Amino acid sequence: MDDIIAPKLSVLFCGINPGLLAAATGHHFAGRANRFWRVVHLAGFTPEEIRPEDDQRILQYDFGLTTVVERPTAGADELLLEDFTSAATRFKQKIRRYSPRFVAFLGKMAYSGLSGQRRVAWGLQTATIEGSAIWVLPNPSGRNRAFTLNQLVDAYRQLHLAVRG
Repeated sequence: MDDIIAPKLSVLFCGINPGLLAAATGHHFAGRANRFWRVVHLAGFTPEEIRPEDDQRILQYDFGLTTVVERPTAGADELLLEDFTSAATRFKQKIRRYSPRFVAFLGKMAYSGLSGQRRVAWGLQTATIEGSAIWVLPNPSGRNRAFTLNQLVDAYRQLHLAVRG
């Protein structure tokens, strides 16, 4: 699955890994139940809801997409610790090369797996990654029933306000 990335983006949204449908179609957040595109629109990142097949359009708004782990799975619970440790160097090189203002990890697992931290708070982190600020957001996957659409939008809106501020 290809990254949608450019130098000096405001936010690089970083998923855990591609789902099977995303990997098969080559488009980020392609699952029908995934709420990413709706959430980023409602939180103010995009003026309209982008369709997964038009995912490249996110670059027009100074945002990009990547994943920590490249291996697709049906669910993130299928990932192993080795998936994260083997991805760490490549991921950090990517951040160093493209230098986004914020790296927004979608789910605590994405950041925890990469950083090795067991306890991760939501929102802005005190650490940085290759000079980029780190923000942890709830995962928009349809499998994540711990967050309603409104709660996701509120969490993402906080990052949007920080980007604008």
